[in-house]
Amino acid sequence: MTTGLPPELDALKQTVRQIVQDECLPLEAEYLARPPQEGLDDGGPRGIAEAVQGIVGTLTPEKWGRLTQISKDTGIYTSFVPQEYGGGGMGALGHVVLDEEVHKSIVQLPTSPVPLMMVGACTPEQEKKYLYPSIEGKLNYAFGQTEPQAGSDPGGMMQARAVRDGDDWVLNGTKMFISGAATADFLLVQAVTDSQKRQHGGITMFIVDNPSPGLSFEPIRIWITPGRAMQWFVHMDNLRVPRTQVLGEVGRGFTLGQKWLVHHDRLLRGAMALGILSRALEMAIDWSKQRVTYGRPIADRQAIQWMLTDVYIDIMTLRSITRETAARADQGEDVRVEASLIKYCAGEWGWRSIDKIMQVFGGLGETLDMPIAHWYHLLRHARIGGGTSEIHKFVMARALLDGKVSFQG
Repeated sequence: MTTGLPPELDALKQTVRQIVQDECLPLEAEYLARPPQEGLDDGGPRGIAEAVQGIVGTLTPEKWGRLTQISKDTGIYTSFVPQEYGGGGMGALGHVVLDEEVHKSIVQLPTSPVPLMMVGACTPEQEKKYLYPSIEGKLNYAFGQTEPQAGSDPGGMMQARAVRDGDDWVLNGTKMFISGAATADFLLVQAVTDSQKRQHGGITMFIVDNPSPGLSFEPIRIWITPGRAMQWFVHMDNLRVPRTQVLGEVGRGFTLGQKWLVHHDRLLRGAMALGILSRALEMAIDWSKQRVTYGRPIADRQAIQWMLTDVYIDIMTLRSITRETAARADQGEDVRVEASLIKYCAGEWGWRSIDKIMQVFGGLGETLDMPIAHWYHLLRHARIGGGTSEIHKFVMARALLDGKVSFQG
């Protein structure tokens, strides 16, 4: 258990917290009052309209631009990017600390959309064309792993194929539930190149430009963002990709994808839940002192006190696990099992805690003019997206039975 943060990370935390308080929270009412509009096009580069709309609301490009500039001017924007790529080099621990503070507002302070799986895997040409522009926020990417029959077991069930043809690879197959795919400037797509080896050296990662001949999209509407599609089918029909667009080594694409998932979809899932729950608990405490029933504030009711306490326990425990695991990742340890633990706890504990928060607020918690209901959707989704809770329990059980994880302290 980490008892404190290094001085530079504590300073980062305090800076981000103050900016979120001063700049993001005052915009929440406007943001939630303007739901996203299907097909919005502001005339800017691909991906800009997506960013302007946010997750469940909309702000003007000017206001998003102001937030982005503040983030860049303070060094927050690239604080977690490795120093050799011009960032602050604060690593996984710095990223989870930053992400927790960012998620305290439904209006999220912009940070670099850098595809961290590309760090150390790119050729110099790929760095110039894709990685550096992504770090600067000029390009947006999507990660294509999940398929209709290959969600929780992508290595064993992946059907997308890539076949070498001269200087090109030809890709065929369909990906599913790919976030932001249609508006991405490029996709990082996994495909099987050796059906015998599969995840053990037979899956390759390709950089696919959008648009490309043979690449098409089909929207998937889900309850988190009912106003518009943010999840997509990605269809590849004889999609030709030059061999120079292979990311890393042929056959090593599954390992690159796992690197991304451990950090982005597991460690940061813990940070997301922590940011949401800590802000929601703060709101619930304030509300319980104001809300009066039968002549007394509901804060005096033991039923309410116990719900608030349960959320507090979940926050403190999840924060300890998440920061400890991130610190170990920064030391070069293999934390895949612990990352599954964080993903499981973020989903299961996050959902049960936000459910208690909603109960404290009663009918007010269900209104779409407050962030509570939107957070409920995100945390309920966390039990499924990025691997179901049951799959992550399977990962932990397998590690325990194989003696690959220690629990003795």
